[in-house]
Amino acid sequence: MRTGALDLHCDVLSKLLTGRATAFSGSGSERLDVTYEKLTAADACLQTFAVYLPEETPSTFSSVLESVDLFYRHIVPRSDVAFIRTAAQLRTAVDAGRLCALLSLEGADGLQGDFAALRILYHLGVRALGFTWNYANWAADGVMEPRGAGLTRQGRKLVRACNELGMLIDVSHLSEKGFWEVADLTDTPVIASHSNAKSVCDHPRNLSDEQIRAIIAMDGLIGITFVPWFVSRNETVKVEDLFPHIDRVLSLGGETCLAFGSDFDGIDRHITGLADPEGMPELAEKLERRYGRGPAESFVRGNALRFLLKHLPK
Repeated sequence: MRTGALDLHCDVLSKLLTGRATAFSGSGSERLDVTYEKLTAADACLQTFAVYLPEETPSTFSSVLESVDLFYRHIVPRSDVAFIRTAAQLRTAVDAGRLCALLSLEGADGLQGDFAALRILYHLGVRALGFTWNYANWAADGVMEPRGAGLTRQGRKLVRACNELGMLIDVSHLSEKGFWEVADLTDTPVIASHSNAKSVCDHPRNLSDEQIRAIIAMDGLIGITFVPWFVSRNETVKVEDLFPHIDRVLSLGGETCLAFGSDFDGIDRHITGLADPEGMPELAEKLERRYGRGPAESFVRGNALRFLLKHLPK
């Protein structure tokens, strides 16, 4: 059985879309943080691949489909990678020791308010949706939008559509007002795939204590992220700088809701010793020394695995 990490977010597909990388493995993958070789070397359990359209890319459904096509061309064909769309597939793949791949959408911009497009993506295997990146779109305001508005009327419909489909809602990047509106409307727990604790590092992309408590109360999932400037204001950020964020979530009652979302390939500098999936085993060892074996295994893999087995379609 594969015993490595479960990662809720990376941006491999964005680099493939823009041509900064031309392959997920071997020649052409040199500029990727996350590659097939690095995931297998780290004995990774599951990697979530986000569809994200960089600002230089047209925010169209065609661009979204091009990214999904890259996922199908570069990741899915590998015989030892299991593309996960259901809880049953995840259970089977984990038991067989296969590397699992999950597909998400970061930012609803490219859907352009078309709910048929949302349903098409679901049929293609997308299982989590972040409504925004940092700025405003047709559905909601992102966390860096100066006006700080929440969901639009269409955004409220999007919450209901996701619930009806079984699409997980990801609140990382969403404005705080939008967060609370989603929390009030959703019938299912949300995830924050790659966000840290604002009380530890005061960055707009991090979660307030009240937001963390709300996610914990609904038995959601919080992916502690490795973005250095979300972790610490220090010029050099170490693995140990993640611990205060973990401690904060734990102090608020989140032991069963804590996971990791690296944001590998979405960042241009890294935590020292944690530049790609091959740094995860060392992180796991440090977590075990600090928190004990059981909690460390839950943070690295178990909590997210339990959540997905419960909330993915059966």
